Amino acid sequence: MSAAPRDDGPAPAGRGLRDAGFAFLRGRRRAITALAGWSVLEAGQTFLLGVALARALDDGFLGGRPDLGLAWLGVAGLSVVAAAFGTGRAYRALAGLVEPLRDALVRRVVSTALDTAVAGPHRTDATAVSRLTQQVELARDTFAGVAMAARSFVFTAVGALAGLFALSPLLLAVVAPPLIAGLCVFVAALGPLARRQDAYLSADEELARQCGHLAAGLRDITAAGAEEAMATETDALIAAEFRAARALARWEVSRVLALALAVRLPVVLLLITAPWLLRHGVTAGALAGALVYVTQSLLPALHSLTQGLGTAGTRLGTILRRLWDEPVRTERGGSNSRTKAVGSVSVGGPAVELDGVTFAHGDHTTPVVRDLRLSLPEGGHLAVVGPSGIGKSTLAGLVAGLLIPRGGQVRVAGVPVSGRPAEELAALRVLVPQEAYVFSGTLRDNLLYLCPAPPPEATVLAAVTRLGLGALADRLGGLDASVDPPALSAGEAQLIALARAYLSPAPLALLDEATCHLDPAAEARAELAFARRPGSLVVVAHRISSARRAGRILLMDGADDQFGTHEELLARSALYRDLVGHWEDAAVAGRE
Repeated sequence: MSAAPRDDGPAPAGRGLRDAGFAFLRGRRRAITALAGWSVLEAGQTFLLGVALARALDDGFLGGRPDLGLAWLGVAGLSVVAAAFGTGRAYRALAGLVEPLRDALVRRVVSTALDTAVAGPHRTDATAVSRLTQQVELARDTFAGVAMAARSFVFTAVGALAGLFALSPLLLAVVAPPLIAGLCVFVAALGPLARRQDAYLSADEELARQCGHLAAGLRDITAAGAEEAMATETDALIAAEFRAARALARWEVSRVLALALAVRLPVVLLLITAPWLLRHGVTAGALAGALVYVTQSLLPALHSLTQGLGTAGTRLGTILRRLWDEPVRTERGGSNSRTKAVGSVSVGGPAVELDGVTFAHGDHTTPVVRDLRLSLPEGGHLAVVGPSGIGKSTLAGLVAGLLIPRGGQVRVAGVPVSGRPAEELAALRVLVPQEAYVFSGTLRDNLLYLCPAPPPEATVLAAVTRLGLGALADRLGGLDASVDPPALSAGEAQLIALARAYLSPAPLALLDEATCHLDPAAEARAELAFARRPGSLVVVAHRISSARRAGRILLMDGADDQFGTHEELLARSALYRDLVGHWEDAAVAGRE
């Protein structure tokens, strides 16, 4: 029978997982007190185990009193029965923590999914079912295991150390230093272990998501001739998961080292120092009791702790962060209202809206853009195509707010961009031009330049994998290696600029021929990654594959700009058919 869970409601927005966790525990003092109270029986059993054995040997069997020795062993046996009863009650008290945690996580997942769904048609959270049916239950079970392992170690260690001190302070002096050293090694490794576990789960999740996209889009992939690009991208994700698994396995070795220091080394030290201890008043029974404390109490308890916190605990932390924080991060402010805040700007409306926009490079020149009207919905993907010099980059500059139209208005997320300060424009959109800018510094500095706050390491690694930047990062020596911009190829510089834009929190990404120095496979990987990025995407295309990947296409021809899908433009525009034929001929020539 479990305690009735309290309905605390979801944590307020902006409160971190750590604060929410402390608040959760403070609200369940009664359950924690009951758990600790029943665990005292386990500490008493541990204490009596070594002391009773020492008395049985010294005062009983070695002192010629076997009846007294058997009596002390009987006391130890009764303590085992009492501890078993306490452990059973402790499991019942644990339900007062576990079930309310599950209820809180369920409320969090459901409320987040509902907020996401009502925020707009492009914000449906397809992973909510997995979080609700699998990850919540996994968090519940893992939390119960971690809590019991930590509880058992604490009370067992208290009982064992008190017993060692009762037998002889010298025994405690021999056992305590390596035990503390082993625990320090284990605690120091928890952070890196958690990060490696998070990176591994992110890589595994990204690979699963990629396989789902492949299964759903086989027809489109075949139509666009992107089989090789998709195979390359999937291979990169598989390799990323393999690297993450190897890194995690290397850090798992720290648990073995912690066990060796904490409980294996004390046994060796007790045996080595046994003659000295016996000469200084430690009895044979006390020495035997100390060995029992280390091998029969501390070793199993510490093994359970390292297994629980080192593996299950890091997994639990990762799952809780995903359930509590990630849905909020990936929604970009999803709420019941169509109006939200991006940076310091209140926004709400289509991703891009051009209302009668006209632009010319001079007062007496022919307009490059004339009375253009366009609306791209939130979450949309638009490709801009047309002959060279027709004004595609000019249009990108207008949408980015870098150029001021002669007439009409450009709005991004409902906000007019003309005359906006640079910091407000940066919160609305990110522009990647044809000539990529890379500055001297580390690769990480370049990637996070547009991020107001550093994102989680797993997010950065996922972006590196999705954009195909892994090989370059490995060649440079990792994310914290220095970058020499002149030593980079044009394609490598574009990959860095693309990853920087991908990590930007801006809801609109503008790629102005930003992949022109990449091969078709790398270009396909980059554009597909941006298409899956939360937000909207506008691509100034220079290959037919880019146009085919977009949901909508704007054809600019200087006189009669047209807007539609690839099939619609093929049917009604001779210029678009000419462009497609030119691109296909160029692709064939390139393959030959």
